[in-house]
Amino acid sequence: MRTELSSFYPVIATRDVAASRDFYARHFGFEVTFEADWYVSLRRPDAPQYELALLDHTHPTVPDGHRVALQGGLLLNFEVDDADAEHDRLVTQAGLPELLSLRTEDFGQRHFIVAAPDGVLIDVITPVPATGEYAAQYAPGHAPQA
Repeated sequence: MRTELSSFYPVIATRDVAASRDFYARHFGFEVTFEADWYVSLRRPDAPQYELALLDHTHPTVPDGHRVALQGGLLLNFEVDDADAEHDRLVTQAGLPELLSLRTEDFGQRHFIVAAPDGVLIDVITPVPATGEYAAQYAPGHAPQA
């Protein structure tokens, strides 16, 4: 028997909870639903199913031997209607560090990647039709559409 899942969200172990909170609120529209100096829970007010939490990596609720801040390896995908407009807003206007320039990929994405606090990568994506060999690799009904 499978357990019913009532929620699922990433928790980022960070060195600076406040800076991370400000980043996701300012640039991606998240609002605080709970806040302590060691933990912040965030949600999008227009889509409350999108949650994100931030945790001080030194907090004792993290098991011994695992109290380290994220050091790369995490990529959060934010799908948007217009990656070009978001690129202008986040990179050109807000000055976020761009790690991957705006481009269209054959596998079905127009996207770019910026850096968040503590090395989290934010991949801002607009799905586009896949081309070439990638078009056939999608399961029926799951290929990106224009």
